[in-house]
Amino acid sequence: MTTTRAGGRHGRPWRAAGAAVVVTLAMIGAGMIGASLKTPPAPRPPQPLAQAGPQVTGPAVADSDVPSVDGEAAPAGLTRSAPTTIEIPRIGVDATIMSLGTNPDGTVQVPPLEQADQAGWYEPGASPGETGNAVIVGHVDSAKLGPAVFFDLGSLVPGDTITVRRADGQPATFRVDSVKSYPKTSFPTELVYGPNDRPGLRVVTCGGQFDETARSYRDNVVVFATLAA
Repeated sequence: MTTTRAGGRHGRPWRAAGAAVVVTLAMIGAGMIGASLKTPPAPRPPQPLAQAGPQVTGPAVADSDVPSVDGEAAPAGLTRSAPTTIEIPRIGVDATIMSLGTNPDGTVQVPPLEQADQAGWYEPGASPGETGNAVIVGHVDSAKLGPAVFFDLGSLVPGDTITVRRADGQPATFRVDSVKSYPKTSFPTELVYGPNDRPGLRVVTCGGQFDETARSYRDNVVVFATLAA
């Protein structure tokens, strides 16, 4: 597998994401999230009601995933600024965000398991609030800490809010559009890392059944959100 990036903010790198981010499945499936567990977690993380089908097709940004906010056009994007914290009031998340890139093999980095209480921002992509899809990843659990930063992510529902605080002091608040679960073999690369003509947020963790043999979860939970007015 060649070393490639999952995509960037500008045109062509995003269009390459469909092929390049196949490598991120290794990140989503193994390095992330709970892969080092000695025993399955108890209790199990909550799962979203919406289960995506095994076949992921369609445009990079589907209208069903990213509707307009309250029937109106989404607000204009903010200037680029690194995120510092993420707050999700409904599930009690208030966590520091670290910046992440890619590993030498092209897979997307994830927070170290010993820092499973922190989230990670995919820095080559859009920053939260910028036009495009900002991607934030985090662990669901770890052997050392137990339930991790996004343990309850699957319990979010449309209308919930996510606030990302930024280095420039201007917070970006997003409204959840949908929460879906995908088999890791059908990770929706384009919907997560692909282009978007509005400021979007994608929050990703693991979910589904725990595979005793592979020592990891079989699915990914993805939250799709849009910048609120």
